[in-house]
Amino acid sequence: MQPVAHEDLVIRPTAPLLIVDVDEVLAHFMAGFERYVARHGVEMRIDRFALFQNLYRPGESEPLDFETGKALFDDFFRHGADDLDPVEGAADALASLSRRAGVVILTNAPAHALESRTGWLGKHGFDYPMILHSGLKGPAIAAMAARTSGPAAFIDDLLPNLESSAESAPAVARFQIIADPRLRPFAPTVPDRHDLHEDWATLGPALGKVIG
Repeated sequence: MQPVAHEDLVIRPTAPLLIVDVDEVLAHFMAGFERYVARHGVEMRIDRFALFQNLYRPGESEPLDFETGKALFDDFFRHGADDLDPVEGAADALASLSRRAGVVILTNAPAHALESRTGWLGKHGFDYPMILHSGLKGPAIAAMAARTSGPAAFIDDLLPNLESSAESAPAVARFQIIADPRLRPFAPTVPDRHDLHEDWATLGPALGKVIG
């Protein structure tokens, strides 16, 4: 599997299109990152919808400082990003949907994550074009959806990306899934604007209705 640039992405001009995030959508990111930081003497206590603010030194009541957390995050994508479990049912659901729709992976990750991210996706059956992105995703979604007359849908775990898509590409259907059940009570959601799911058992059929 190879990453692609926006300008090189092939989109069928009349086919449905699914634009899919990776972390907490296809991959159990928090659990994998938790295993990685534990090897560096850091524990994860999920008591908010955040990343670095959930990282603590054992016995301490204040989370790690941002710089230390960011360094662990960057190193994870160098040395630990292969240690992610796939979200249950995601590969089978996308394989079925891809018979009718084009699938594009749109993931926000550091530039040095390119090799580990493409390797992980290919290993776990997500052999679709991948764009390594940064920042809010709405403009990229709008650009891709404009290249097909078919219906389009976007799946992500983060509300800011879903809101960005709503602003830039309002015709694209939006779906939110947070795979880690520990995060769900804290995750910002707006279910009446972005269809909310806990797993692919319900998300897959919901996407099927969009793409026809």
